[in-house]
Amino acid sequence: MIIAVIGNSACSPEEARLAENVGELLAQQSVTIICGGLGGVMEAVCRGAKSKGGLTVGILPGQDSGMANPWVDIPVVTGIGEARNVAVVKSAQAVIAIGGKYGTLSELAYALNSNIPVIGLNTWSLSRNGREDDSIIRVQSAAEAVDKAICLARSGQRL
Repeated sequence: MIIAVIGNSACSPEEARLAENVGELLAQQSVTIICGGLGGVMEAVCRGAKSKGGLTVGILPGQDSGMANPWVDIPVVTGIGEARNVAVVKSAQAVIAIGGKYGTLSELAYALNSNIPVIGLNTWSLSRNGREDDSIIRVQSAAEAVDKAICLARSGQRL
């Protein structure tokens, strides 16, 4: 099972703690983590996963595998910039979004457009025609995010 964890390359200490905890919990369930491979949320989730023996994949925007954070096991060099966001989410059976800026928003859009379940921790909310769009499944904790992502990935449920 592969679950994407997305978020900003510069995050708050709270977001980093959440991401690290998500990484630990996913690794304990033998889930492979895929992310953008850089700093912030991506680094924290990889660090958490590695602390529990997990496997991490980083889809890098540039042309240098040295850009990857130190906890990425498999750096994938693309040289395509933010277009790599498509590969991050389409490689996963579910997505966990933690915080994030516009790059994260683009990943959310790609995932939702592909009917890949998205679980949100302190991330974007969406509205359409003035009404809240509940496509992002809101959770309150790392454990709830991981449980929901694994459950949806196992069921193969597409939105």
